[in-house]
Amino acid sequence: MNKILLVEDESSIRGFLRINFERNGFKVLEAESGEEGLRIAAIEKPDVAILDVMLPGIDGFKVCEELRKIFPAIGIMMLTARGQDMDKIMGLEYGADDYVIKPFNPIEVTLRVKALLRRLDEKDEEINEELIESPPFKIDTYAQKLFKNNIEIDVTPKEYMLMKIFIENPGKAFSRDELLNLAWGYNFVGDPKIVDVNIRRLRSKVEENASEPKYIETIWGTGYRWRK
Repeated sequence: MNKILLVEDESSIRGFLRINFERNGFKVLEAESGEEGLRIAAIEKPDVAILDVMLPGIDGFKVCEELRKIFPAIGIMMLTARGQDMDKIMGLEYGADDYVIKPFNPIEVTLRVKALLRRLDEKDEEINEELIESPPFKIDTYAQKLFKNNIEIDVTPKEYMLMKIFIENPGKAFSRDELLNLAWGYNFVGDPKIVDVNIRRLRSKVEENASEPKYIETIWGTGYRWRK
């Protein structure tokens, strides 16, 4: 069940929005001020926040900015009574995904929230497709970066290629020639021992103890294997 956080100081607006969201299967959380909204968000971790621009205490823009820092993936919709372009622009600059001008139809708001959630789900799928994981390691194929325990490891392009080959093929034994062809290309002209040199460097970066590797195993007489 998706959670919706309504941060609106007018109880009548919260009321008819709550009724429509609950009818559509959402769990609704309510707050009358920005401070209260941030407190509830920290506890409940909502999927979408709907924020009135004009709130007692800190305004909706500040709440939007703080929520975006804490929950980068949250969906945020702003409510504005004025309909001025500056409100719309400021909301988007602070990290809002959408905005609605008062007065509005609560059914339209519900439909727009559903559309926002679909966009967020599609975005998550795209991000997941760009990540290859073998805990504690993670490869971001879009940025071509390697992480261990969510901390980036500085690797060369060839070291990155070797890690990608290993993590995509756990348990598979690769000969030195196979790794050479896959990472350096079939037209590579040079000493095949370059594979061993790069494996040693890579182990020094990814293993807790490079002399006793537990991730990149040596297959004597053959090559190397990524331990499942």
